[in-house]
Amino acid sequence: MSGSSRIVAVLGPTNTGKTHYAIERMLGYRTGVIGLPLRLLAREVYDKIVAIRGPSVVALVTGEERIVPPRTQYWVCTVEAMPEGMGADFVAIDEIQLCADPERGHVFTDRLLRSRGTNETLFLGSDTMRGSIAALVPEAQFVRRERMSQLVYAGSKKISRMPPRSAIVGFSVDSVYAIAELLRRQKGGAAVVMGALSPRTRNAQVELYQNGEVDYLVATDAIGMGLNLDVNHVAFSSLSKFDGRRMRPLAPNELAQIAGRAGRGMSDGTFGVTGEAPPLDEGVAQAIMDSRFTPMKKLNWRNAALRFGSIEALIDALEVSPNDEHLIKARPADDLNVLKSLSQVTEVMARASDPQSVRLLWDVCRIPDFRGISHAEHASLLEVIYGHLHERGSIPDDFMARQIRRIDRTDGDIDALSKRLAYIRTWTYVAQRNGWVRDESHWRDETRTVEDRLSDALHDRLTQRFVDRRTSVLLRRLKQKEALLAEVNDKGEVTVEGEFVGRLEGFRFIPDKSAQGTEAKALKSASLQALAPQFHLRADRFYNAPDTEIDFTDQGGLMWGEYAVGKLVAGAEPLKPMVEVFVDEAAGPEVEQKVQRRLQHFIDRKVAALFEPLLNLSRDEELTGLAKGFAFRMVEALGVLPRAGVAQEVKDLDQDARGALRKHGIRFGQFTIFMPLLLKPAPTRLRLVLWALANGLQEFPDAPPPGLVTVPVAKDAPEGYDTMCGYRDAGERSIRIDMLERLADMLRAEDSRGGFEAKPDMLSITGMTLEQFADLMKGLGYNAERGEREKVKPAPVAAPEVTPTEQPTAEATEQPSAEETLATEAATEEAAAPAEAPAEATESTEVTAEAPAAEEPEVEVFFTFTWGRQRQANRGPRREQRQGQGKGKPRGKPQDGRGKPQGKKGGKPQGAKSFSSRPPKKEKAIDPDNPFAAALMGLKDGN
Repeated sequence: MSGSSRIVAVLGPTNTGKTHYAIERMLGYRTGVIGLPLRLLAREVYDKIVAIRGPSVVALVTGEERIVPPRTQYWVCTVEAMPEGMGADFVAIDEIQLCADPERGHVFTDRLLRSRGTNETLFLGSDTMRGSIAALVPEAQFVRRERMSQLVYAGSKKISRMPPRSAIVGFSVDSVYAIAELLRRQKGGAAVVMGALSPRTRNAQVELYQNGEVDYLVATDAIGMGLNLDVNHVAFSSLSKFDGRRMRPLAPNELAQIAGRAGRGMSDGTFGVTGEAPPLDEGVAQAIMDSRFTPMKKLNWRNAALRFGSIEALIDALEVSPNDEHLIKARPADDLNVLKSLSQVTEVMARASDPQSVRLLWDVCRIPDFRGISHAEHASLLEVIYGHLHERGSIPDDFMARQIRRIDRTDGDIDALSKRLAYIRTWTYVAQRNGWVRDESHWRDETRTVEDRLSDALHDRLTQRFVDRRTSVLLRRLKQKEALLAEVNDKGEVTVEGEFVGRLEGFRFIPDKSAQGTEAKALKSASLQALAPQFHLRADRFYNAPDTEIDFTDQGGLMWGEYAVGKLVAGAEPLKPMVEVFVDEAAGPEVEQKVQRRLQHFIDRKVAALFEPLLNLSRDEELTGLAKGFAFRMVEALGVLPRAGVAQEVKDLDQDARGALRKHGIRFGQFTIFMPLLLKPAPTRLRLVLWALANGLQEFPDAPPPGLVTVPVAKDAPEGYDTMCGYRDAGERSIRIDMLERLADMLRAEDSRGGFEAKPDMLSITGMTLEQFADLMKGLGYNAERGEREKVKPAPVAAPEVTPTEQPTAEATEQPSAEETLATEAATEEAAAPAEAPAEATESTEVTAEAPAAEEPEVEVFFTFTWGRQRQANRGPRREQRQGQGKGKPRGKPQDGRGKPQGKKGGKPQGAKSFSSRPPKKEKAIDPDNPFAAALMGLKDGN
C-alpha cells in the first residue's frame, strides 16, 4: 500500500465507542472494508450501515454468508474473509488484541502487517497492543479513548439475588444451559447467546432480552467481542476456560473485555462473580476498573508467503518461524493439521500433483470444523469434497442435495438442532466458495433457507426451555406496580395478562403444577393479586346462588357445583353443625365472611327440611315429664333408637305419653323406635354426616345404596353405624329396620318354642334365599336347624280338552298360580344368591347321574326356627297372644325355667296348637305396644 496512507491505532477499554468511530470514518470515504472478530458482530455492523446507506452498496462476507450487491462500496467481513488487493480507501480491523489468541491470532497479525487502506487504516483494540503495534507498524499513530461510564466491582452474588438486566457468563455449553434453567425457575427466564449460534438465532434471543421479555442474559465470552447490549451487571460463573487444549485461568485483560459489556453509553456498570467462581483478587478487580493490564509482548504469526509447488512445500512454508522478536510461531491450526493428515492419503497425493491442485487442496483444508467432531472424521469429509472438486470441477448436485436433505429437519431437542446447524454451516461455507458448485445462487439459497429454518426452530426450543413467559411477564408487571388483568373462563382456567397460570376451584387458586420452587411462589403471588376482583365477583354470584347449586358430600364437604368451598364441623348440638370455608387468604375477609354466611344458611335449611319431624318434636312445649325426656333422647339419637337401649324408658311411658309421641310420627317397633320419615335416603345420608361429626370420626362412613331391604354388614364400621343407616345387623347382612318390624309382626304368629318354618311372605319381604334368611334369623336370636325331606309334588291337573276352534284364555296361559309364582320367585332369588349360600332350589333338585330322575324322589332343604335365648324385656318376638289364654288376663305370667310363659292349667299343650293358613279378619288393628294387647288378643281369640 502507499506509504502516504494514514495508519491510526484507536486503543482503549470497552465502551469507548471505537467501533462506532470506525463506522463513521469508513462512511466518510467512497469505499471501505472493516474486519470484525465474529460473524455475529459482522452482522450487527452490516445492519447498522445498511440502515444508513441502504443495502445496494453494502456487502456482508463471512465464512457462511455472502451478500455482495453489484455496486458494493462498503465491505463488512469477518477478519478471515476480508478481501485482499481491493485498494479500498479505508480499512479497519476491530479487536486487534486478538493477535495474541492461540487459535486465530495469526490471522489478525497478518492483517495488522499487510492490510492497508489507500487513505486510512484503523486498528481498534485494547491498550495492551500499543507496544507491539509501535514495534511492528512504526508509522502508526495512537489515539487513546476513555471509557464513557464507570465500571465498578460488586463482589459475589447468588444467581437468585442477581439484579435485573444482568449478563451471566459461562465458558461451556453445559454451564450456560444450567444457569439459564436456574434463572427460568427463579426469575422467569433468560436469553441465551453463544458464538456457535447462527446470527438469526442469536438476534432472536437478544431481542427477547432487549425488549424486556426477560431480564437476564446467559452467554459465553462471545459477548466480550463488541456485542452491544443493554447490560447493567456482568457476573462470571467461572474464572477459567478450556482454550482447546487445556483449562486455564482467564487473564485480567480477558476478564476486563467481558466485564466491560456492563454499562453502555453514559450508564455506569458493575461486574462480579456468581455460582462456584471465587471472589476476584483485589488487585485484579482494581486493574479491571482502572483498565491497567500487562502489555502484550508476543503476537502469533504464520507465514503468508505460501508455496504451492507440492504439498510438502506448502507444509514447509506454513511452518516457517518468524524472524521478529515481537512475533511467535502460531501453533498448528486445524487447517494445517488436516493438510498433514490428507498428505498421508495416497489418492490425495496423486491428485495434488501440480500447483493448481495443491492450491485447491489448501482451500478445502481451510473449511472450518463447524461440527466439532473428531479430527479424523473432519479430514475424511474434506477428502470427499476435494475428490469431487478435483475430478469434476465442482461438487455434484445430487451429492449436495443428499447432504442437505439429511440435515433439513426441525424435530428434536436443543442439542439435536444445534448439531444440525453446525452441519449446515459446512455446506453453507462450501456454497459460498466461488466455482465449488454449479448453481451457486441455488445452493446458497438452499443452505440459507435450511439454516434459517433450523435457527428459528432452535430459537423456539431455547425459548421454550429457558423462558417462562408468564412468570417473566407477571414479575415484570409486579415490579412496575401495574394492575394485572386476570380472566377466568367457564372451566375455571385462569389467565393473567393472557398467560395461563392455574385454575380457580371455588374460592381457592390452584397454580399450574408445571411451576415449581421460586417460580411457583412468584406465579401464585402475582396471580392472587390479579384475582382479587374475581374473588369478589364470584362471592356475589355464590351468595345469590340457589340451594340446588350447593350440596354436601358423604365426607362432610360442601360443594358448589364440582368445587369444594367448605366443610362441615361439629357444632354445639348434632343438629346444629358449623361451617369452615375454603377461601384463599388473598381473597380477603369480606369474601370469606360472605361465603361462610351462605354455606351456613344452606346447611341450616337442609337440616330444617330433612329433619322437620325431629325439630318439631324438640319444639313441642306440650310434652312433659317422661315424654319430654324421651323426646330429648330421640332428638339426641337423630330419630333412630335401638329399643334394647331404652327398654326401661319405654316401659315407663304411659299411654298418654306414647300417644303424644306418636303424633310426631314416632313408631315404637319391637326392635327399634324410629320415625319412618327419617329413614328415607336423603335424611339418612345427612344423619350419617351429622352423627360422624358429633362423634369426631376422622373418616365418615358412606350411606348404603337407597332402596335395598338388606345389605352386607359393613366390616370395621363404627359402633352404631347400622342404626344411623336405618338398618340392624343380623348375621352376615343388615336388614332395614322398617322391614324388620314387618317381619317381627309375622313372627308373632309363629310357634317359636315348638318350631316353625319360613313362609314365602317372610322370604319375599326380605328378598333373601332360604339360606340367607336362616343366617338372618340366627342374627336375631333364633336357632336354625337344617333338615332335608322328600319334596311333595302337587297333584297333576288334567288339562281340559281344547277343540281346534278354541284357544286357551289369556288367564289360563299367562297367569301362574300363587304357589308357582312364589316358587319361581324363590328360585330366581336363590339363583342370584352368592356361591357360599346355595339356593334352596339347587339343593332340593339334586339328582344322581346313575338313576333316572323319575325313579329318585326329589329332596328339599328346610329350616326349623326356635327362639334361642332368654327373653329380655321388650326384645324378641312376643307370644303373649297364645290360644287358650284367659280373657282379660294380665300380661305378666309366671315363666318356666327357660324363660317362656307357662300355659294355662288344664289347657292344651303348647305343641298341640293349630293355626289357620290366613290371618283372621281384623275389625280394628290392635296396637302391639299396648300393655293390654295380650289380653285383648286373648279375648278376640276366645270369641
